[in-house]
Amino acid sequence: MNDGKKQEPKLNMFDPANDDGGPAGKPDDAPKNEPDHNGRIEPENDVQPEEPDAFDDFQDVGELDREAELEAQVSDLTDRLLRAVADTENVRKRAERERDDARKYAVTKFAEDMLGVADNMARALDAVDDDLRHNDAVKGLIEGVDLTAKELATVLDRHGIKQIDPMGQKFDHNLHQAMFEVEDADAEPGTVVQVLRTGYTIGDRLLRPAMVGVAKKPA
Repeated sequence: MNDGKKQEPKLNMFDPANDDGGPAGKPDDAPKNEPDHNGRIEPENDVQPEEPDAFDDFQDVGELDREAELEAQVSDLTDRLLRAVADTENVRKRAERERDDARKYAVTKFAEDMLGVADNMARALDAVDDDLRHNDAVKGLIEGVDLTAKELATVLDRHGIKQIDPMGQKFDHNLHQAMFEVEDADAEPGTVVQVLRTGYTIGDRLLRPAMVGVAKKPA
């Protein structure tokens, strides 16, 4: 019931039409983090900047260390593999060289013994003079010895055993053995002017040096 008093309307403090210049309020149910009627935004809470996660950083460092470790292992294994391949190649080449040497020089001792036979035949033929060579009684024997000496030289040559012919050559201490010096005005000093015993090589090695006399300048 109306008791006869005129009720005054209640003012809405949050109604913009009733703004009397004082500080405006904000209703409790106003949307959060949205501007009020004066355009101001009040933060809902104090937002702190997110700090980096130390565990994530640790994981990143660990992954980098693991990657570097794997790269070092790969490099080490590659180096070992290359060394193993090089060692294997060296062993193969050495085995081939030893096999070739064994094939070439297996007859070295036998060849040294056969050189004595060749020397004796050569000395026997050198001792035969021209008159004896034309003697019908021994002519056939001499020819047989000569043919045998030539055949022996052919067989030795077939097995890589070759004569050294130093006559008229410069003395070479790798192939020749100087027995004496001879004064010779016609020969250049240091030249081989006499051969006492024939030398031989087998393959690229010296089997026996040639015994020689070397010329020297006359006094």
